[in-house]
Amino acid sequence: MSAMTSQLRLLFSQRHGEVDNRPYDAGLLLIALALLSIGLVIVTSASMPVATRLTGNPFYFALRHITYIGLALVAAAVVLQVPMQMWKKWNFYLLAAAIVLLIVVLGIGRNVNGSTRWIVIGPITIQVAEIAKLCFFLYLSGYLVRRFQQITKTRGLGFWIPLFVFGVMAFFLLMQPDLGTVIVMFATTVGLLFLAGAPLLHFIALLLSGVSVIGLAIALEPYRMRRVTAFMDPWADPFGSGYQLTQSLMAYGRGDWFGQGLGNSLQKLEYLPEAHTDFIMAILAEELGYAGVLAVLILMLILVVKCLRLGNRALAQERAFEGFFAYAVSIWFSLQTAVNIGASAGILPTKGLTLPLVSYGGSSLILMAVTVAIIVRIDFELRMQNLQALPVRKRRLTEAKTQEGNNG
Repeated sequence: MSAMTSQLRLLFSQRHGEVDNRPYDAGLLLIALALLSIGLVIVTSASMPVATRLTGNPFYFALRHITYIGLALVAAAVVLQVPMQMWKKWNFYLLAAAIVLLIVVLGIGRNVNGSTRWIVIGPITIQVAEIAKLCFFLYLSGYLVRRFQQITKTRGLGFWIPLFVFGVMAFFLLMQPDLGTVIVMFATTVGLLFLAGAPLLHFIALLLSGVSVIGLAIALEPYRMRRVTAFMDPWADPFGSGYQLTQSLMAYGRGDWFGQGLGNSLQKLEYLPEAHTDFIMAILAEELGYAGVLAVLILMLILVVKCLRLGNRALAQERAFEGFFAYAVSIWFSLQTAVNIGASAGILPTKGLTLPLVSYGGSSLILMAVTVAIIVRIDFELRMQNLQALPVRKRRLTEAKTQEGNNG
């Protein structure tokens, strides 16, 4: 803590026109806090009817969500003090721990609606898949740095090793089952390998094989096939397989441009299942309209673009691990947002993925906040690196001018 404080003082004490004197990207933090605030408001509104029925307290889920936000902020503050070098050093061990948790959850996890995804430790419930995503992306970023030359070779085995690791994790995730997380991890893996310069032939083969495996996983499970058929024509069975989607579409339709007003949703009156979790955007659309949906999408877009730009800066400053991780986060957040909103709007089949920083859920909220904290830490270290390089740049510039004067 003292080291970071001294660095902050040093950063603020310098006044250079070409350098941003702030130690971090304030806009990034404001966007994350805005999404957390929007999530708190909508979760409170959407959860009141079901909370009243289950507990008699309309603010039961809202109070829990506030607790999750508090824990998320504390976790983010702690992670913000961890140097990126530590993540780079320990990413393999974090991956191993995540795989162990994926195995453990199958044996002792809590089963909810046919899915075994949660480990319960006293009052704490941990969704292992959220931890697995973060740990895998940290590992993948480190692997791309360590084996970059092997990955870019046409006949190198290095390209296939992370895919084998992904396959192991995907196997245990599908045992839960959790196809949505597998899809997000697969798409992010493909995107990172593409950005790292993997051979086009390998990339195409990976893409085709991945799509085939996902298609097979859908075809072999009747409930997944029902979701696909319901997505294609939900009105064919509006009180059966298409019930959740038709109710969600009604919420979007009632919202129109500017919504029915905060708290005035009808679908949250237990017509729409999972209104405060997976289908939170439908309630937001009904109460705040398309204007509210657009505001959330713009905030998320800015967050993703900032991550992409941070990745570019990190690679330009020869911080490849940080750059690849920032790219992974941008793909992860954008894809998960697209799947969540697309499912509630009938654009994609229904999947149980949360809306980053908005949906109800402790594990997701805390892990997303931790991820944002790592991104802020990357930005901080890049700014410090620029600051420390300034004296060298000034000295070289002075030497160059002196040399020109001598030559003149």
